[in-house]
Amino acid sequence: MSPTLSLTCTSLSFAWPDGTPVFDDLDAVFGPGRTGLVGVNGSGKSTLLKLIAGELTPSDGAVRATGEIGHLPQNVTLDTALRVDEVLGIAERRAALHAIEAGDAAPAHFETLGDDWDVEERALATLGELGLGHLGLDRTVGEVSGGEGVLLRLAALLLRRPDVLLLDEPTNNLDLYARRRLYAAVTSWPGMLVVVSHDRELLELVDQIADLRAGEITWYGGNFSAYEECLAVEQEAAERTVRAAEADFRKQKRELVDAQVKLARRKRYGQKMWDQKREPKIVMGARKRAAQESAGKHRIMHEERLAEARERLDEAVEAVRDDDEIRVDLPHTAVPPGRDVLTLHRLTTVYGARVEGLLDVRGPERIALIGPNGAGKTTLLRTIAGELQPVSGEATVHVPLRFLPQRLDVLDGELSVAENVARFAPAATNNRIRARLARFLFRGARADQKAGTLSGGERFRAALAALMLAEPAPQLLVLDEPTNNLDMASVRQLRTALESYEGALLVAGHDLPFLESIGITRWLLLEEGELRETTPDKIAEAS
Repeated sequence: MSPTLSLTCTSLSFAWPDGTPVFDDLDAVFGPGRTGLVGVNGSGKSTLLKLIAGELTPSDGAVRATGEIGHLPQNVTLDTALRVDEVLGIAERRAALHAIEAGDAAPAHFETLGDDWDVEERALATLGELGLGHLGLDRTVGEVSGGEGVLLRLAALLLRRPDVLLLDEPTNNLDLYARRRLYAAVTSWPGMLVVVSHDRELLELVDQIADLRAGEITWYGGNFSAYEECLAVEQEAAERTVRAAEADFRKQKRELVDAQVKLARRKRYGQKMWDQKREPKIVMGARKRAAQESAGKHRIMHEERLAEARERLDEAVEAVRDDDEIRVDLPHTAVPPGRDVLTLHRLTTVYGARVEGLLDVRGPERIALIGPNGAGKTTLLRTIAGELQPVSGEATVHVPLRFLPQRLDVLDGELSVAENVARFAPAATNNRIRARLARFLFRGARADQKAGTLSGGERFRAALAALMLAEPAPQLLVLDEPTNNLDMASVRQLRTALESYEGALLVAGHDLPFLESIGITRWLLLEEGELRETTPDKIAEAS
């Protein structure tokens, strides 16, 4: 890795066409090594990568980079008619190589190929490292899965060998096995790398964290664990500062009130002396003017002190992060131990996933459903939820169930958050709905915001609220890839919400740290069409 590699953003400003500002005079310098770019949803992480990659034009400022930049966007779309070698950007060199090998010595072929005589071997090796060796170079993109498409775009970047690699949520839509291959590619990357991700395992591989917040970047050395430790120390100090500023503010308020009382007493005493005319008029007039001047200075001094204390308090409060956690009681979701929740008997789904014999879920079990992309996890969940009919066998649910799909299409974008919840709890009063939504961090006017205008994290939280507050209360909650597209704060909020949930839980996902954090009690692996019990240790070994 060249120590001279650098990426500099100078006075960078950008706003969307409707005038919404994203950055205003942002300065940032990314050094060599691997940088994790973190921040809440909507903070501008993806926008910053697009500005660096030249896909967006800043309204002011500039981006300077030493060397070539490669960018893997969050939403990868590929023309299904393209061949793999075309996606990799080697189709022309490959054609020239084949022509030369066939005896065509035209100078144009040598010019196209250059010195890249091992282009095919390098391409196949790169595909193999990412677990795509089975694709070959002549397959069309229409034959690859969404996760394979992401890895294919990454393979194209790795073959280009840019000096600076920008990755935006690269593990979204990747199964556990594909994630492991991506982690290996990131670890071995020799150039500069900037990655936006909510994947904790990936962020543990970086050398530094860039925290994008309120249009500014704060730098932290080390990986995500080191960042969290540093942040905890900072927040503890910030909260101490708030407490001290609050005490000072209260003290200044008391002193201002005391001063006002004393001045009022003096004023009453002076008025009494004036009324009783105990001293010459000229003396009393001079004394009154002096008292008024002194009182005015005294009042101004205390008001200035109070204003300064208020300003210090406001600054201290701003330094404390407002990453609220969901706290909600859901006693009606409780499932007694031993109660039948779900029975799968000789089940075969429409895409061939099958359950041999009998599989029972009883009591408040917390089950993780894992497996490669395309194994049929979503199909199995939709079959359990009653959205798809099984080809054979039975999927019997014995308790109220709610299903949260990846698409979050349980929400009506034209309705407000409160109206969406009301659809699931028609008997609940408006006040009851709003009181419960406040616990999901939708307070006041935010509950009246249309679902279609919410950010990704807010939309997920609204969908989760609608299902968990539904009537009857869900005693089996089914979640499909719930952490996809969520920032770290939203993942924490989801985790705390699920801590309050007392029913049975079935979660399909690839994020092992998250699954372990929510207290999974049972692991199911769906692979090659068969559902079977497994353990986290076996999963780690297999991947």
